[in-house]
Amino acid sequence: MDPRPPSRRGFLALAAATGALASLPAFTATAGAAPLRPAEAPAADPRHQLWWRAPADEHSLITQGLPVGNGRLGALATNDPGRELLLVTDATMWTGGRNDTLDSDGQFPYGRDDFGSLTLLARLAVDLPDHDLSAVTGYRRTLDLAQGVVTTSYVRSGVTYRRQLFASRPDDVIVLHFTQSGGGRYTGTLTLEGTHGETGGAADSFAGAFPNGLKYGAAVTAHGSGGSVHVDGGHIAFSGCRELTVILSGGTNYAPDAAAHYRDPSLDPLALAHAKVGAAARHSADVLLRTHTADHGALYDRFGLSLGTSSPEQRSLDAWERIQARARDGEPDPELEALYVQFGRYLMISGSRGSLPLGLQGLWLDGNDPDWMGDYHTDINLQMNYWAADRAGLSPCFDALTDYCLAQLPSWTDLTRRLFNDPRNRYRNSSGRNAGWTLAISTNPHGGGGWWWHPAGNAWLANTLFEHYEFTHSRTHLAKIYPLLKGACEFWEARLLTTTLPDTGREVLVADSDWSPEQGPLDAKGITYAQELVWALFGNYQSAAAELGRDADHARTVGALRERLYLPAVSPKTGWLEEWMSPDNLGETTHRHLSPLIGLFPGDRIRPDGSTPAGIVTGATALLTARGMNSFGWANAWRALCWARLKNAGKAYQLVVNNLRPSENGSNGTAPNLFDIYEVSPGRGIFQIDANFGTPAAVAEMLLYSRPGRLELLPALPDAWAAAGSVTGAGARGGFVVDLHWRDGTPTEVRIRSVGGTMTSVGYAGRSRTVRIRPGESVTLREFAR
Repeated sequence: MDPRPPSRRGFLALAAATGALASLPAFTATAGAAPLRPAEAPAADPRHQLWWRAPADEHSLITQGLPVGNGRLGALATNDPGRELLLVTDATMWTGGRNDTLDSDGQFPYGRDDFGSLTLLARLAVDLPDHDLSAVTGYRRTLDLAQGVVTTSYVRSGVTYRRQLFASRPDDVIVLHFTQSGGGRYTGTLTLEGTHGETGGAADSFAGAFPNGLKYGAAVTAHGSGGSVHVDGGHIAFSGCRELTVILSGGTNYAPDAAAHYRDPSLDPLALAHAKVGAAARHSADVLLRTHTADHGALYDRFGLSLGTSSPEQRSLDAWERIQARARDGEPDPELEALYVQFGRYLMISGSRGSLPLGLQGLWLDGNDPDWMGDYHTDINLQMNYWAADRAGLSPCFDALTDYCLAQLPSWTDLTRRLFNDPRNRYRNSSGRNAGWTLAISTNPHGGGGWWWHPAGNAWLANTLFEHYEFTHSRTHLAKIYPLLKGACEFWEARLLTTTLPDTGREVLVADSDWSPEQGPLDAKGITYAQELVWALFGNYQSAAAELGRDADHARTVGALRERLYLPAVSPKTGWLEEWMSPDNLGETTHRHLSPLIGLFPGDRIRPDGSTPAGIVTGATALLTARGMNSFGWANAWRALCWARLKNAGKAYQLVVNNLRPSENGSNGTAPNLFDIYEVSPGRGIFQIDANFGTPAAVAEMLLYSRPGRLELLPALPDAWAAAGSVTGAGARGGFVVDLHWRDGTPTEVRIRSVGGTMTSVGYAGRSRTVRIRPGESVTLREFAR
């Protein structure tokens, strides 16, 4: 922890230009040092706002509460006039521990005490007894995606009351600012509470510790104008205030360091929380707001999206009414669809900066018992959470995933060495050899695993990290992740088996016994999921070794293994790409996972451009068709991405629309606050965030396909968006950023800026041209008539 604050002079201007704001450290003294403040805040833009006519029910915050976050510290808010309740989270607020044992079935324990769970940090309530909802008129709450601010307004006794809520990354605090116009006053109480039975706290703070040694604390301060603010027992009371500012911070002593057992023993979370709120309170709420919006906008403004114009009638509806109308009337609402993409980006900015990555629920909880512990599932969910980051102009937000994997690698390597070939593990290597690293289906931030071992999970994570390099061409990133790539390859060198194909007599390499997530036989060799991931991993490692000038001999060895890998065939019985090395379908036809299609997306070995045998593309299409069009939100998003890769705009768009359907009584779909709801059983739905990122990724992929050396414009543009539109700041593999405009379904202009790439072909409607460009420069192309 560096105790020196950054220089205030020129900080924001420099940070906005370099992206430094996105990479401030986690809960440390440095992160809380406030920078120089900008002179004025940007004007609000209604095109980037979502609004509602009613507050959230505090008992339904996971579907109605509005989220704020600064990348580490988050909250869900009711925005109720008479009782503003915030459920506050810290990304590192985890129970559990190392969890480095196997049970008798060879699984890692998977409970809230052993594996652990993400939990709430605090509850903050601001009670205004004379502002009951029944006593006010003109209520409205607005989430400004571009500024990262929730605003609530209403009229009581002729006075307009207004409050703003935001989570500032530069100041590392959550701020609630209450104002009014017309001579009104605020009188009430402020209550800060822990959620784990803490005792001995003060009115303005509390602290605690888990059995795992994680210490935590939170603090709040309040100041008003024209009235009084004082401690009253276990509350902070305020009376007669024209304005009121409430500032909260908190965190844990978690440290991303395996050698230190993921703890910083020198960090006192309570003292640091007090220091942060005290530092922020030295500035006015307006100054805090301006600093926050400059920081937030530096990321948000990197990407723009227009999918067309909605009708005045659609614009007159609040967010929930609009979602319901879209499903009821069947009329495209292109501005709503673009807002949904931007909402996903808002969640990414709010939930993935300078701390742990986004798990199953991101930063937002309504209790201490989230389903599946709010963990990091490595068989789709963690990866999907970051598919939109590079595509939608948020490459700096990807760093949280990179940092997590690097911090966990020593623990994952140790667990693999000690436990993977344990005789209780059904997936142990038949060869008896063991090397490198892999991980479990579920992972926690303490270096531990949960549920089954997930042998191919190392390849999927490594490929995800390498794809970030393909977007950014950052050699620094590539050098960081190189040990992960190499260690995953070493694991597979020890794991692959030689088998002879009965029909040809050819010897091939296949993955040892595994489970195709999360269906079919538990023990099957050569599953398509593993074969495709390892094929991509080996190729990515070869590219990384060549780029960095390392391990040439080892890279050649891995390349030779890659040439011998078995690649999936099409079943003569079903006509589908096989999921197992069998012509039979051994699982559910409409299963949620698309594991055998991982070579279509996120991989791209299977392409409908003539480079892949036509039979394989046909088999993949047939399997995707059989999987259906109606599943959970994240599964629909994955299907949409696959259909976009196959250039089927109609099916891709329908799946995007399916995810926008309103969730009623826990059904799959979108909640009133736009969180994606996963129906776990009839009448019971839970929040699972990956669809909120996977669906924006699908929209981006429908508008721009990329791989190193190739861009394709509007590969799956649906009729609903064809009239006119644009996407700006879209990341492209190969090291480019693209601005694309279209009219009547045809590109009118594309600007390609290099962030490291030097050459690419640009294709549209069967035509192609080659562009050569220097890093840092751009080129603009026009005239794309069919």
